[in-house]
Amino acid sequence: MSQDMNQPVNSPQAILNRDDPKAPVLMAVTGASGSIYAFKFMEILSRERVDVHLVVSDTGKMVIQHELGREKAEQLLDMAARIYPVDAIGSAPASGSSKWRAMVIIPCTMGTLGAITSGHSSNLIHRAADCFLKERRPLIAVVRETPLNRIHIENMLRLHDAGGIIFPAMPAFYQKPVTLEDIAEYLASRIADFLGVPVQIPRWHGI
Repeated sequence: MSQDMNQPVNSPQAILNRDDPKAPVLMAVTGASGSIYAFKFMEILSRERVDVHLVVSDTGKMVIQHELGREKAEQLLDMAARIYPVDAIGSAPASGSSKWRAMVIIPCTMGTLGAITSGHSSNLIHRAADCFLKERRPLIAVVRETPLNRIHIENMLRLHDAGGIIFPAMPAFYQKPVTLEDIAEYLASRIADFLGVPVQIPRWHGI
């Protein structure tokens, strides 16, 4: 397959062209605040008929229940094409031979980020992220923390340099959102758009 010489070999566009666009997206939810982003991202991909395989950390489960409530937490799980236990280190996402469209950690704790950048694979989320990096597949970390200390910043740079994409949970306001749902929907749509999923989002055309 021909490759645009101006396109980095590990860019999301380059790799999405290489792999099957019908391959599932691996979505990981960790214990940072921002479960609404995960719900909206899952909702968008489900609406666009993109299969999503899901893995949720133990603290992620607690935060989802707290922030979304039981009904929405169950809806999130129901939308997944497949769910892996976080300790299922021998499952498909733990192997580089498995085909995936991308991995999105949404939201991503700084602890998860630190484990990935240190190569410490103590659960399926860490191991899967390690596989995505070594296979040069898109790995997006939707980090959510404030303020940031030096360790956080250095780990974000390390993930970037290893081929990952830092996609902070920073909502935009030029589209004039009215509700919290609008804010979360826009950020989740930007991530889907970044991965080449055909979504309709407000685009900036200048003032």
